[in-house]
Amino acid sequence: MSKKDPSQAIQKRIEILRRTLKEYDEAYYVRDAPKVPDAEYDRLMQALIALEEEHPEYATPDSPTKRVGGSPLATFAKSAHQTPMLSLENAFSRQDLLDFDGRVRERLETTLPLEYECEPKLDGIAVNLTYEEGVLTKAATRGDGFLGEDITQNAKTIPTIPLKLSGSLPSFLEVRGEIYMPKKRFEVLNEALQKKGGKCFVNPRNAAAGSLRQLDPKVTAERSLSMLCYGIGGTRGFQTPQTMALLLDKLAEWGCSVIPERKVASSINECFELYDGLRARRSELPFEMDGMVIKVNRLDYQERLGAISKSPRWAIAYKFPAQEEMTQVLAITFQVGRTGALTPVAHLKPVFVGGVTVGNATLHNMDEVRRLDVRVGDRVIIRRAGDVIPQVVKVIVEMRPSHTGIVELPLRCPICQADVVKPVGDAIARCMGGLSCPAQLTASLVHFASRDAMSITGLGKKRIGEMVSSGLLKSAADLYTLTHAEVVASPRMGEKSAINLLAAIEKSKETTFARFLYALGIREVGEAMAKKLASHFKSLDDLMAARFETLQTISDVGTVMGETILSFFEQPQNRRVIHALLAAGVSWANVPHDLQSSSLSGKQFVLTGVLSSMTRGEAKAELEGRGARVGETVSRKTSYVVVGENPGSKLEKAKELGVKILGEAEFLEMLK
Repeated sequence: MSKKDPSQAIQKRIEILRRTLKEYDEAYYVRDAPKVPDAEYDRLMQALIALEEEHPEYATPDSPTKRVGGSPLATFAKSAHQTPMLSLENAFSRQDLLDFDGRVRERLETTLPLEYECEPKLDGIAVNLTYEEGVLTKAATRGDGFLGEDITQNAKTIPTIPLKLSGSLPSFLEVRGEIYMPKKRFEVLNEALQKKGGKCFVNPRNAAAGSLRQLDPKVTAERSLSMLCYGIGGTRGFQTPQTMALLLDKLAEWGCSVIPERKVASSINECFELYDGLRARRSELPFEMDGMVIKVNRLDYQERLGAISKSPRWAIAYKFPAQEEMTQVLAITFQVGRTGALTPVAHLKPVFVGGVTVGNATLHNMDEVRRLDVRVGDRVIIRRAGDVIPQVVKVIVEMRPSHTGIVELPLRCPICQADVVKPVGDAIARCMGGLSCPAQLTASLVHFASRDAMSITGLGKKRIGEMVSSGLLKSAADLYTLTHAEVVASPRMGEKSAINLLAAIEKSKETTFARFLYALGIREVGEAMAKKLASHFKSLDDLMAARFETLQTISDVGTVMGETILSFFEQPQNRRVIHALLAAGVSWANVPHDLQSSSLSGKQFVLTGVLSSMTRGEAKAELEGRGARVGETVSRKTSYVVVGENPGSKLEKAKELGVKILGEAEFLEMLK
C-alpha cells in the first residue's frame, strides 16, 4: 500500500477543523445552544490558527479564523454595521498576556510600560446601537461582525438603553455594548418557567439571547434585561478623546450605562492584580462574566495597532478558569448525532456549579471514556468549561464503589439498530445506518438533495426538516413517492411551489452513477472519490459486492475508507433504501468505464466563459467522465482552454502561454 501524502492529511485536518468550528459557531451565535465548552472551542480554534499559519497555502477567506460569529436569524431583518464588530483574542494564562503585551510594544516600537484599560468581560449578547442627532434609530446584534439582526423594537424595552442621548453629541454614533440578564432575574425567571412546566434556560446568557430574540417586544420587556456599554463604532462629527477611559466617561456623560468595575492599569503586571481581584469578586457582581477585557488605553495607539480580520490587535480577553465541583455518575448512555456520531453522556447526581444546576455532562467519545476510566457509580470532578457546557475532568478512583464495570461501546445503534463502527485510529464511533437512521435523517436528506448530489431545487434544510418532523419523509426513497396532495399540504407551500418541487424531484431521477454514490452520503466518500468509484466499478451491484481487497486497489482508498464503504453497504437498512430508490426510477446511463482508452484521458482542461449548450458543471462532468482533469488556473501544463461567451482573464493567459484554445463547437466535436 502506498504511503499517504502528508500534505493531504494536513489539508484534511484543516477542513475538518473548519467544518467543526462552523457548526459550533452556528450553534453558539445563531441558535443560542452551545454544543461544546468554550475551552474546547478555543482549543480547536487555536489548532486551526496554528495550522493556517504554518501552511498559508491552505488559507481561505471564509475560514472560521477570519469570521466573528454566526449569520443573522431569518426571523429578523438584517442590519449592517458601519464599522465591523470584531471578537476578541483570548488569553488563558499569564504567559499569554505577557506575549500580548510584548506584541503590542513591538508594533508600537516602545520598551516602556503601557497603560491598559481593564473591565469585566460580560457573558451576554454583543449589540450595536445607532444614534442619529442623539436619537436611537436602530439596534442590532453583532451577527457575523458585519451584518446583524435588527432588534430595535425589543431593545427599546430595555430601561438601561437611552432612547435619546444628552449633551454635545456627534451627528452619527454607533455605541457598542453587551445586553445581559442579571443573575437574580435569571433565577426568578427559571423558577417561574419551572412552575409552569416550561423549559428552563441553561444560563443567563441563553436567557438574555432568548429574551432578546422574541418576536413580541412585550415578552422582552417582561424579562428585565440590562445593557452596559464598552465602546463605540462608527462616528460623524466627533473628536475622540485621548484614551479609552475618557471615551467611556464621555459615554456615561451622554447617558449611556457604562460597564462598571473598570480601571486603568499602568503596566501589564498591574493587569494581573486587577484580574485576581475581579476573579475573587466574581460571585458578588450582579452579572455573569467569564474573564477580564484588557485594552490599550490610548486611542491613537489603538488606531496604529489596527486589527486582523477577526479581532483587534489592541485588546484581549483574559479568561477565568472553569469552575469545578464533585458529584456522582448515575448512568452513562449514548446519544446519536446528526452525522451518526455516538456520544457517551454521563448522567449525574445534580450539582450546582458555575452558576447553574448540572445534571448531564458529555464524555465526547470512547477514547475520552477510556482516558478517564469513568464508570457508573464513580465520584467525579465536573467543570463548567467556558461557563457553558459541563464536562467530566477527573475520576476520584479512591472513592470508586466495588461493583462498577467498564463502559463498553454498543455494537448496535441505540436508535436504528444498524452497526456501530469505530475505525482504528479514529476517536469517533458512528452509526452506519445513514440513509434510514432517524437521528441522521434530516442531515442525510439535505446532503442527498444538494446541488452536487441529486440536485433537487427547492428542497432546502428547513423544508426537509418540516417533512421529517411531520413523518412525511422516513428515508430518501420517500421523496419519490410524494404526492401532490402531500406536498401542497406542507407549511408555506403554495400550488406553484409544490408543482415545481415535484418536477425537480422527477428530474433528479436521471442522474449519473457518481452523483448517486455521492448523494448516498457514505462517510469519507466525497465528490472526487465518488467519481473514482463510479469509474472503477461497472455497476452499483459490483460496488456493493466488492471485497475490501478490491477497494484497496483504488488510489486514495485507505483502510478507514475501505472499511467505511464496506460497512455502509453491509447494512440491510441502507440496501433497502437503495433498492427503493432504484425501484422508484432513479437511474443513470451505463457507459464504459475504461478511461485509459479515451483520447482525453490525462488531458488538463480549463473552462472560461458561458457555454450555450451546457452548464460549466455539465461540461466538467463530461470531461471527467472521459478521464480528463479540469482545473481552475491556466498553466503550461494545461492541454486545452475551452472558451464560451464573455470569457475572463484565463483566455489572455492561454494566449500568453500558447495553450490550445477551443471554441464551443470544437469542444463539442472533441467530446464526440
